[in-house]
Amino acid sequence: MRKLKGPMLYIVFAIGILISLFSLYTATFGVRAPFIQRGVHLACLLPMAFLLYPATKKSPIDRFTAFDVCWAVASVLPCIYVIINRVTLEGRMVFVTKVKGIEIALGLILIVVVIEALRRAVTGVMSIMVVLALAYLYLGPYLPGMLNHKGLALPRLVESVCLLSGEGIFGSLMGTSATYIIVFIIFGAVAMETGAGEFFTDFSRALAGSTRGGPAKIATLSSALFGTLTGSAVANVYTTGSFTIPLMKKNGFPAHFAGAVEAAASTGGQLMPPVMGAAAFVMAENLDMPYVKLAMCATIVAVLYYLSIMMMIHFRCLKEDIKGEPKEELPNWKDVGKKCYLFLPVVLLFYMLLNGYSTLLAGVTSIAASILISYLKKETRMTPKKILHALYSGAQSSIMVAVALAGAGIIVVAVTYTGLALSFSSIVIAFSGGIKFIALILIAISCIILGMGVPSTAAYVIASALGARVMIKLGVEPIAAHMFVFYFSIISNITPPVAVAAYAGANLAKSEPMKTGFTASAIAAVGYIVPFIVAYDPVLLLQGTPLQIVQSTITATFGVCILAAGVQGYFIGILNPVKRCCLGAAALLLIFPGTFTDLIAIGLFLAVLITQWMSWKNRSKMLPV
Repeated sequence: MRKLKGPMLYIVFAIGILISLFSLYTATFGVRAPFIQRGVHLACLLPMAFLLYPATKKSPIDRFTAFDVCWAVASVLPCIYVIINRVTLEGRMVFVTKVKGIEIALGLILIVVVIEALRRAVTGVMSIMVVLALAYLYLGPYLPGMLNHKGLALPRLVESVCLLSGEGIFGSLMGTSATYIIVFIIFGAVAMETGAGEFFTDFSRALAGSTRGGPAKIATLSSALFGTLTGSAVANVYTTGSFTIPLMKKNGFPAHFAGAVEAAASTGGQLMPPVMGAAAFVMAENLDMPYVKLAMCATIVAVLYYLSIMMMIHFRCLKEDIKGEPKEELPNWKDVGKKCYLFLPVVLLFYMLLNGYSTLLAGVTSIAASILISYLKKETRMTPKKILHALYSGAQSSIMVAVALAGAGIIVVAVTYTGLALSFSSIVIAFSGGIKFIALILIAISCIILGMGVPSTAAYVIASALGARVMIKLGVEPIAAHMFVFYFSIISNITPPVAVAAYAGANLAKSEPMKTGFTASAIAAVGYIVPFIVAYDPVLLLQGTPLQIVQSTITATFGVCILAAGVQGYFIGILNPVKRCCLGAAALLLIFPGTFTDLIAIGLFLAVLITQWMSWKNRSKMLPV
């Protein structure tokens, strides 16, 4: 992203403030008509993408060029058209009303603009996916086999992609971005500006800094707290990792392990309530479920994910005898306690969501609370300058989400209008032979591939349009099906070969990227296992009786702990390969709900426990007194 100066900075700054204020105003006093709300949203964020993100590596990074201004102006024109003509567009009969020449021209401009914005601000991979989706829409009659479809003529292609409020660029995905997502991104920016980030780090250090592997546990805790506000794995890595990774290396952790811990912990931030990643808001819309209910359903799995990382670190430290930070170098609880008021807005947010307040009201109230509470201390006080900076930061962070969802809207049109979703279902069922487990593996691989280099929100949208429908057809509960593709779309951030969060961690740790990626995948092993568990039995998503939920939570917690011991190869001493496999099998059986599987798992665990205890006793006797 460019670092602008002078008048150019003021121009972009003003646009960012404008869209943030507009979003907060409509969230408070009522969301405007779809084409107005979404049109204004894109009319501000698309130009910012061209003014802030250089076209090439050789483009200037301290100023934008005339070429960038042309792109920015071109991106505004289609948005102005839909805002002005919104009544006409809302009353059109799909595939019946004639598409005007000016609409075709502006629609093509908007499509090209979105593709270029994706290339600059998101990833070239996604821009290629959009181009392929458009080609598939247009060239359907000429394609062979299951890919063949009637196709859409140019006017109808433009209509479906650019002129409808139910789908395409201005569809429901953009509606989610323009209403809910941007408000919560602004909340995160305001909270960080008050100094909440520093509080999270100090709190984590005071809580876990003196324990074995304290710096790595600090990274895990702080990344969980940061992640619930930022919702971006890579941003989280660079924010918390710049402090935690050097601290881990100083404490004796290998560089690749330090980078992997930060990447795995940062990736899980999008799973952590109360403010999960942007994809969670889209999923709530897809499931027609209140966001707070979705967040509650995701809580147990999120806690298990972070517990697994903590236990991976703990057993690694026991194996290599890595200590914590000296207590005298840690923040004391008295100083940390003086800043705890900075976390109150998050508590307020969750309280309002749990008590039935609207999501938008909860978000706006929490933003106001963050600003008011900051005045309790001089060093955290939100001055007008800080408030404006937070609003601008929120707009900056919203660019990637808005552009990615615009591209995802085009891809979803291609998936739905061409029957590709049905074809994908047929292919998966055919390859799996109707066996659910094989179908789930194929869908998981598809989600990871779709998520390679693509933001999690866009990856989830595309994967859910394809994979969730297949899973539901195979008998998986809708919430479990969507959570399945959600988890794997997110975990792709640390899955080689394109593990963007792991590579960010490797960059900070100065380690080998691929090795860091594989290590991060091992540390986050639970993230690959639990989605399969909930697909078979969604009790960990609170879909069951209280007794079932409690029993499954207890056994899954125990399973996560012994899985970490098996992966790291340490439990009351070094484990041989056979014992590691036994612990791994026991862990899987415990995580999977069921009394019979639990009993087998306990038997395997006790066998390892007894043999390890006997080995330890024998070693103790042989040691000199």
